[in-house]
Amino acid sequence: MIAHLRGIVLSKRPNQAIVEAHGVGYDVAISVPTFSEMPAAGIEVALHIHTHVREDALSLYGFLRLSEKHLFEKLLTVSGIGPKLAITILSGMPADEMIGAIRGGDLARLTRIPGIGKKTAERMVLELRDKLPPTAGAAETTTPLATPVEEDVISALVNLGYQRVNAEKALQTAKTSGPSQNFDLMFRNALAALSR
Repeated sequence: MIAHLRGIVLSKRPNQAIVEAHGVGYDVAISVPTFSEMPAAGIEVALHIHTHVREDALSLYGFLRLSEKHLFEKLLTVSGIGPKLAITILSGMPADEMIGAIRGGDLARLTRIPGIGKKTAERMVLELRDKLPPTAGAAETTTPLATPVEEDVISALVNLGYQRVNAEKALQTAKTSGPSQNFDLMFRNALAALSR
């Protein structure tokens, strides 16, 4: 599989670039952010490539940033999202904002992306929320890392149907009533905070 491509840009459009490497021109699907940062025709470029193979096609998807490629591949794990829709999603919102929206369960922002309906946005949040790294800006505002017991409490609350963000806030409230590493006590206090 092709994982990286270095060559000369022959042409580029907002959703496609032709990159020549050793006399072969590769047709690479790209997102709008990659298009914006890509050099002009005639200049060398290095792209991180995701090779998508189907029975009737072999498609290349290129990204200047490795983090964007990783996000693209995470989007492909969501049921109902194929590579074309994943590229459209990456073109519809900056990656950091999207990660923040998914982790925060912000369906309204996600449904503003063309091609994303409410059900797809819900699946993105449900299937990706815990698999995405915190964004660089958000790392300063998030709560400190949870202990294993605190993670168990959050997990139990999420399994009961509460949103992770609300579960984390409730846990912080429960912790202010006195530090404890007792699961039962923390869980009951967090549940009480959520039902207020």
